[in-house]
Amino acid sequence: METTQKQIVLGILAHVDSGKTTLSEAMLYRAGAIRKLGRVDHGDAFLDTDSLEKARGITIFSKQALLTAGNTAITLLDTPGHVDFSTETERTLQVLDYAVLVVSGTDGVQSHTETLWRLLRRYHVPTFVFVNKMDLPGMTREQLLSQLNHRLGEGFVDFGAEPAARNEALALCDEQLMEKMLDAGTLTDADIIPAVARRHVFPCWFGAALRLDGLDGLLRGLQTLTRTPPQWPEFGARVFKISEDAGTRLTWLKVTGGVLHVKDVLPGGEKADALRLYNGGKFRLVSEAFPGMVVAVAGPAATRPGQGLGAESDAE
Repeated sequence: METTQKQIVLGILAHVDSGKTTLSEAMLYRAGAIRKLGRVDHGDAFLDTDSLEKARGITIFSKQALLTAGNTAITLLDTPGHVDFSTETERTLQVLDYAVLVVSGTDGVQSHTETLWRLLRRYHVPTFVFVNKMDLPGMTREQLLSQLNHRLGEGFVDFGAEPAARNEALALCDEQLMEKMLDAGTLTDADIIPAVARRHVFPCWFGAALRLDGLDGLLRGLQTLTRTPPQWPEFGARVFKISEDAGTRLTWLKVTGGVLHVKDVLPGGEKADALRLYNGGKFRLVSEAFPGMVVAVAGPAATRPGQGLGAESDAE
């Protein structure tokens, strides 16, 4: 049955060692999706399921987890932070509705942060920012915010600030917000949502993922400042990854329109023998996939990353 919830695909991106997987774990834990907080350094992180990842303590492959924030069903895609695996990250960007960029409070904006920012801009992904490790010695919030606005471009706004200061900063980012502010004297979430979608505003939260500090604000922002992306009326999907699980070739795709049913023949003549909905290292079989869902399809042998199916065009 089709859900009435808002459904978004959210990627988490960061320079290596910024605490990206720690933030993913904390979000899942805070949202009630997992009962125990795993840690990368303990080798028990929910999303680092591959033996090579556990051995090296880094994320190599993009993984999927499911969580709910209020009325928003979030498919969370955790991407590699290490520059060696940036091709995998770039493919994942092509199916994101929104992203969270994690910045280390101790290191600030680093070279790979700038690379990721260019990619987010190229693929027009609306982005939230979580500045992590604020419990450790480093720059102040004001210094970090200033660095973000100088190194990456304008539009970064501290959503933990007092409402008056926040609204003033928002009004300077976007002409329509300025008009609303002058007209009404305040800004609502409904006013801010389009500005975030246009990439004129990048909401920022400061905290420490390992201590769950700042998580509630981020989750609330993902619930209140996002919207369901446009959808095709007819079937459309974008392939972003090919993997193998116990000898089964899997085509990972995001449905962007219509409905994909198990046993449907895909454009190109191959059949969707099974639809797997992954959550960490485990999956359940589903009979159909609706717009906004990310599923791994067993059956097709000739699909490739970046391929568009149905109404969706191939990636450039």
